[in-house]
Amino acid sequence: MTENRIKIALTKGRVEKQILPLLDKAGIDCEQIKQKKRRLIFDSPKQPYEFILAKGPDVTTFLERGAADIGIVGSDILTEHRSTQYELLDLKTGQCQFVLASTKDFDPDEPRRKIIGTKYPNITKKYFDSLGQDVEIIKIEGSVELAPLTGLADAIVDITETGTTIRENNLKIYDYLDKVSTRLVVNRMSLKQHSKEIYTLVDKLEGVVTK
Repeated sequence: MTENRIKIALTKGRVEKQILPLLDKAGIDCEQIKQKKRRLIFDSPKQPYEFILAKGPDVTTFLERGAADIGIVGSDILTEHRSTQYELLDLKTGQCQFVLASTKDFDPDEPRRKIIGTKYPNITKKYFDSLGQDVEIIKIEGSVELAPLTGLADAIVDITETGTTIRENNLKIYDYLDKVSTRLVVNRMSLKQHSKEIYTLVDKLEGVVTK
């Protein structure tokens, strides 16, 4: 039966914690994940699903390479990594928004070429291209808020849920970009091979997401 299991790559950490209650409500067996310890792969004996816990960017890689049938991951990562797989459901969790932020003396209309710090260079480039602005983008892995505060960059493009971290670091939001939430995405070939099983799972989740 193993070869017929649907492999689900689930983003570990925050997404995992937010999605497990939805899976529970949908009647999906998640007991092994809840008692995971250091394990990363979980094979439910009751249902035809195998869960793989991975970092968000790796979820997209599993999908692209066919190592997973379904991915549960933030739309920010899907957009940044230019995923070409099918997005079937917005799970309505992890909701936040991309913003352009900087210090209070920043002038977004200043004509000079700006330096922008971000964890999302592709999304940032797309945003400034839409404004017709050529900017220098610096990829930052840690606390993006430090960039304008230290003079490393003129402004940042980052994700915020409430804006609290931005305000607490004396930064100001200058523009709002795309909204973000957790999505269920399917490998194109898997959808052809396991359409019945995949749509059954999607229907179960959709039933609890829309309530």
